[in-house]
Amino acid sequence: MSDEFATLAQSPLTPSEHAFAVTPDDVVALPTIPKYLYVGTGGSIALRTKDASADVSFLNVPDGGYLYVRAEFVRASGTTATDIVACA
Repeated sequence: MSDEFATLAQSPLTPSEHAFAVTPDDVVALPTIPKYLYVGTGGSIALRTKDASADVSFLNVPDGGYLYVRAEFVRASGTTATDIVACA
């Protein structure tokens, strides 16, 4: 299959090329820092962004919502949203 965009560099503004399911964990970091998170079933998400020194909570994220943050961790404690997909 040809890829007309194969020679273009990736940036935070280009579409993601890799997606993976997120299992919230209080200790284990995400395997790759994504460009954004897709939230299938809404709720709260506790996370720590890349290079941050403290966690932050996003409350009342709707079903089918997007969080345009570069999360290093998605914490189990404080996260009630489910069906989270990271897009890197």
